[in-house]
Amino acid sequence: MICPFCGFAEDRVIDSRESKEGDVIRRRRECLQCLRRFTTYERIDEIPYLVVKKDGRREKFDRQKVLSGLLKACEKRPVSMAKLAEIVDQVEGVLADKPEREMPASEIGELLMQHLKGLDKIAYVRFASVYRDFQDVEAFLNELKHLIKHNRRQG
Repeated sequence: MICPFCGFAEDRVIDSRESKEGDVIRRRRECLQCLRRFTTYERIDEIPYLVVKKDGRREKFDRQKVLSGLLKACEKRPVSMAKLAEIVDQVEGVLADKPEREMPASEIGELLMQHLKGLDKIAYVRFASVYRDFQDVEAFLNELKHLIKHNRRQG
């Protein structure tokens, strides 16, 4: 921390106290050069991760909303809650690694579908039917055909 009085870059912490809410730490410091004391405040960087919607709107990444969508897709399927939380963790990790802290909703949806495809094919088709907004049976059947074709190549 740079001393606000002399500009020296080294100090020692004399006292640290957490706020009542627990969201800020107040530190009393002493400059090692001029020996004057000053106070600094430390708080968590709360810049949210953003999801860019199709229409260009941006909204906060809502972990619970993503998990809820996965739960609906996996209803009555042999998929553990821990596995779904792990998928959300991985997607959130991809988002956290982006320097701009935002990601298109389409990219998030594709990542989720990739994970579901490897986990449970029925859950994958359910999620894809909502995410890709199949308008008719033909679109739904095309996705199933693609899935079957993909399975035959792997198996």
